[in-house]
Amino acid sequence: MTVTLDRRLHAFRPDLADEGLRGQVEADRFVTGTAARIGVPVAALRPAPDMSRGIDTELLLGETVRVFDRQDGWGWVQADQDAYVGYLPEAHLGEPETPTHIVTVQRTFRYPEPELRRPPVSVLSMGSRVRITGEAETRGTRYLTLADGSALIASHCLPIGAKTAEDYVDVAVRFVETPYLWGGRSGFGIDCSALVQLSLMMTGRSVPRDSDMQAEIGAPIEREELRRGDLVFWKGHVGIMEDKKTLLHANGHTMTVAREDLAATIERIAWLYSRPTAFRRL
Repeated sequence: MTVTLDRRLHAFRPDLADEGLRGQVEADRFVTGTAARIGVPVAALRPAPDMSRGIDTELLLGETVRVFDRQDGWGWVQADQDAYVGYLPEAHLGEPETPTHIVTVQRTFRYPEPELRRPPVSVLSMGSRVRITGEAETRGTRYLTLADGSALIASHCLPIGAKTAEDYVDVAVRFVETPYLWGGRSGFGIDCSALVQLSLMMTGRSVPRDSDMQAEIGAPIEREELRRGDLVFWKGHVGIMEDKKTLLHANGHTMTVAREDLAATIERIAWLYSRPTAFRRL
């Protein structure tokens, strides 16, 4: 029997492949890859080394990857978080380091020093990982400082491993009105399945990246059983139930993360696409 491997989750090309796939795929050469981390606030991952290609997903500052190839300014990588494979600019890769804290608010500014009146040097998304080396206080505001002297608001971060929220729906609600972005996975722009993945990640749970992969998690239920936290799937789409009647989802209709009445949403989507394919409980 021939097994077709998903190129999104397995690193293989005719000339090069992950050593872990030896015996499963044919390639001229197999490598184990080298460790690296994302060194920019958000790095777009593409299916080919071409800036004109659409975004498959995004990786956040401090997330780690294995790098299988570096060529012509591009890195071919696999994310440690969810095993997603793709290409990103080599300049977006940094040396490995052990993060100490994770950003827990939708977005936060990184200042050049512990002073909120200074122009920020960057903006970080929820889920970004940083290595904190010190603390400071200015006019009663507490900051966490990085090795280069830049600073984040202390209340916007928690130590790695600390539970940031009990209810992943509470996390998802923070993204209401965030712009919809195909392949987006940050507080600057997000798609339907990333809303599920990132919200769950902030409660310490790991799920696959794309909606077709997520359609296998949890257990199937009937529509009449829906309650807060359940997932509703369509072909190529997923939403989170905020309560038994309200759907929370990043969608191309409003081009935002929005709350919608589930029954009305089902009818609207059915007119153009299809009716739900599954209802699942985590």
